[in-house]
Amino acid sequence: MNIVVMIMCVMLALGGCSSNNSQDAGQSDSSTNTNQLPPNDEGTLPDNQEDVQIEPTDSVEELLNRMSTDEKIGQLVVVGIDGTINNEDSRRFIEEYHVGGFIFYKDNMESTQQALRLFNDLKLSNEVNKVPLWMSVDEEGGRVTRMPKEFLKLPTNEAIGKKNDAKLSNEIGQILGRELKGFGLNMDFAPVLDIHSNPNNPVIGDRSFGNQATVVSSLGIATMHGIQSQGVVPVVKHFPGHGDTSVDSHIGLPIVDNSLDRLRKLEFLPFQDAINQEAEVVMIAHILLPKVDPDYPASLSKIVISDILRNELGFNGVVITDDMTMGAIVENYDLQQSSIQSVIAGTNIVLVGHDVEKGIAVIQALTDAVKNGKISEELLNNRVYTILKLKEKYGLSNELAKGPDVQSLNTDIRKIVNEVGQVNK
Repeated sequence: MNIVVMIMCVMLALGGCSSNNSQDAGQSDSSTNTNQLPPNDEGTLPDNQEDVQIEPTDSVEELLNRMSTDEKIGQLVVVGIDGTINNEDSRRFIEEYHVGGFIFYKDNMESTQQALRLFNDLKLSNEVNKVPLWMSVDEEGGRVTRMPKEFLKLPTNEAIGKKNDAKLSNEIGQILGRELKGFGLNMDFAPVLDIHSNPNNPVIGDRSFGNQATVVSSLGIATMHGIQSQGVVPVVKHFPGHGDTSVDSHIGLPIVDNSLDRLRKLEFLPFQDAINQEAEVVMIAHILLPKVDPDYPASLSKIVISDILRNELGFNGVVITDDMTMGAIVENYDLQQSSIQSVIAGTNIVLVGHDVEKGIAVIQALTDAVKNGKISEELLNNRVYTILKLKEKYGLSNELAKGPDVQSLNTDIRKIVNEVGQVNK
């Protein structure tokens, strides 16, 4: 009997040790791995893990950190190309220089099918890069259109301004966005927010909604929102205002003798309103304002870009120059040094619309400026981060486009033309 009792005591003691050891092991696991419980059968964390805080990550910053210096510099430049096919020059821009994107003109778009093939081929080439391309165009409506001949023309902004109907302007913005989106284009250099205050202006004219700030703001912002609604990035232009110029900046450098007080009371107003209504990209004009900055035109001016546009007006988005190959720059300044100065002044993207060699020269100048410290790594990262953030917001990709519905678009354009009562030849 005593032997049986002794055996039972031993068994109980062993069982207790086993239980204690198991409990200690469990405590040890939980103390060293409290936030890494395995998922349940449904692939989700157990209920008691719902309160665990997961540190958010910045995907744009992660991408930026993975990019080489050359890849970052490429994002600072949007270039134009010659011809109607993806050729050696365009492939070099993509594969060797990692450009941020392209601007297309009428000469690049002979027909709908050809243009679609060009755009899709460029995207296929860009699959070697980490960042999708800006695919941009000046599509304002009226006389500034790059669409192939199959498309009907929209009325001028001047004609739309006379109607002064924000709903109509929004519909036009949607049409502009649909045209671009069908081709896989993702950035439109429109709407024009210049106030047509000078009847002798040789470059703006009927591209403006009118000579009243309230009308330009209302219709321009409605158009901007219409473009945005189609997943296309609108670019408001031409800050600080190109409406009171008497020289075409494509040919020479306009000099506008307006004071900062006058600019705040008129020219700035549509841009300030657009910024308040979530404008994401602003184009800077090649205009010299001696009473604001006597040394640099607006596109190269820290006073205009950083002090006024960013700090005073509160714009924190992407700044892009007007085409740096225009006469206002190349006839008066050194193109390479101007490009560096513009980036230092606050610009994110330098637009080099014409001449492949000029595009390469600008990229090389920016590369040298980064190497010699004239453009610091911090400044480079700051400029590129803002670009990448916007590309992520709009979901840019190398996905191929299927082409626009020309018939449907023309039907809607015809309705607009009939409503406005004006046909553009």
